[in-house]
Amino acid sequence: MKFEALRIPVPLRGFAAGDAQLFDVTLAGDRVGSIVASAQQQHARGTLLSALVEAHAHIDKNYTVQDVGAAQGNLFAAIDRMNKHRDSWTGESLRLRMERALHDAWQSGTRALRTHLDWVQPEPPAALPVFEALREEWRGRVELQFVSLTPLDLFADLAAGERIAREVKRARGVLGAFVYRNEGIVHKLGRVFDLAQQHGMGLDFHVDEGLDAEASGLRSIAQLVRARNFRNGVACGHACSLSVQGDGVANETLALCAGAGIHLIALPTTNLYLQGAWDRTPVQRGITRIREAAAWGLRASLATDNVQDAFYPYGSYDLLETFGLGVQMAHLAPASDWLDAVTVSPAKSLGLAWDGRIAPGCPADLLVLAATDEHELIGPRGRQRIVIRAGRVLEKTQ
Repeated sequence: MKFEALRIPVPLRGFAAGDAQLFDVTLAGDRVGSIVASAQQQHARGTLLSALVEAHAHIDKNYTVQDVGAAQGNLFAAIDRMNKHRDSWTGESLRLRMERALHDAWQSGTRALRTHLDWVQPEPPAALPVFEALREEWRGRVELQFVSLTPLDLFADLAAGERIAREVKRARGVLGAFVYRNEGIVHKLGRVFDLAQQHGMGLDFHVDEGLDAEASGLRSIAQLVRARNFRNGVACGHACSLSVQGDGVANETLALCAGAGIHLIALPTTNLYLQGAWDRTPVQRGITRIREAAAWGLRASLATDNVQDAFYPYGSYDLLETFGLGVQMAHLAPASDWLDAVTVSPAKSLGLAWDGRIAPGCPADLLVLAATDEHELIGPRGRQRIVIRAGRVLEKTQ
């Protein structure tokens, strides 16, 4: 199979391109066989990406908005609604919602997905065995990972924290917590780091998901990574407070994050919806400082977060839609220079075997977009795609 005159965005190139901008790509079985400069360099026929990687989702609570309603601009109202609704969750209802999410992601060209699972008490949630079954069923299509999403304060109970950590380790998951202006935040975060180190697990935090300039969870996490010499990988999603802090404070925090090797994940849909005023036109956007992070060498991921639940009542698992909103919301230009935010950066955050850079010999898990230049990337025509997995065309979709 051969594709001619394709653009390959610079951040996704794992080969020496020279001055060429358009490339002919030949597939050999389930691998990329060759990449050569096109004979003509004037007229592109599309854009080639590695398959998409979803770094932060919530497939246990998606598609529930018709039951719980949309919590307009109120994060803690959304949390309360989902806490009440969770009592009605069954293995059957969870499987239906979770499978729907996976089919949506798969058809859109996603090859790996990390979901957070609500874990609000020491006992494992009903979603865990459903996830474990789906992880096996979807093996070879979408690589699945999970994070335990636990209120940070629960880790103050040593026995509860230990029980959670043991079960997360057994299920081959990542330890997580919701962190926002907690009392004794450094001590409680230290306990989470203790558990991760003892059990050999990575960490993934919901942190500073609000517009309080005094929120310091991200800084505390970065400091702990460095103080503990923590090597198991740390991802931090949201970090909305960074957007309202002074430039000096924000840059100090980002410098700490870069030095600690933290993976930053921005969630444009949910943050734009929940943060800022609802009694007037909002001024604050709520997205973290993606461009400033990049200046420190920290290339953030863009991820879907919530889909059709109390936190965000719209959306889908098409990461290219999320990417388009992120481009506009954070002024990421030229757009093609930021496509690593849904490919290479999340692949590194999840520790995938392939980092998503395209080169001869890499997996033939690819998307060919109709977009012929960066200006078409976020429009409906440009998002039309051919999804290729293991060298075979799946389907052409919107």
